[in-house]
Amino acid sequence: MLYLYVKGFNKTITIKRRILILKKNYRIKKTISMKQFISEFGENFSQHMKKRLLELEIRCVLTRKDDIYRLDIKHVEHIKHECTSESSSELCEKEYVYGQLVVLEGILYLSEKCIESETVAEAPIVSEIYNGLNSDSIISDGDMSLKKVDDTNIDYVIDTILTVCPQVSQKYLDIVKQMTSLSTR
Repeated sequence: MLYLYVKGFNKTITIKRRILILKKNYRIKKTISMKQFISEFGENFSQHMKKRLLELEIRCVLTRKDDIYRLDIKHVEHIKHECTSESSSELCEKEYVYGQLVVLEGILYLSEKCIESETVAEAPIVSEIYNGLNSDSIISDGDMSLKKVDDTNIDYVIDTILTVCPQVSQKYLDIVKQMTSLSTR
């Protein structure tokens, strides 16, 4: 039988138990930066892909729910946009998701759809980006279709997201500048 030592525990536990712990990991970060994403998942990404993904760093943040490998691209300031409610024709305000990145076995994919809720809506550009991807590698993950993102199409994905994702406000830049200056003291 295989055993695994877990830091902080005084005893060893079996691999089966470790898998259960991973499934119920409540300390996983729900919101991460693009740098953290590359650090966590980008081991097999090319330098060009990493460089292009980092161009989203200042404007975008990645959020995840239950699946640690499925991340939504959102604006860092969580700007709300007017939308019509699905249940009625009333106007409501929702945050846009500009795409959903999925990493399976070290390969980056873009999802056909984003998960929507009462507070989050899929940006209109998502289907345009997905349909415009020249990828022969299409896989299914549950009920979603995914297209592979690689060196041949990463430029299209990032450039298209940058055309619709708003610049950050001067107020946000001032706050970040103040926070970084405090951390260097």
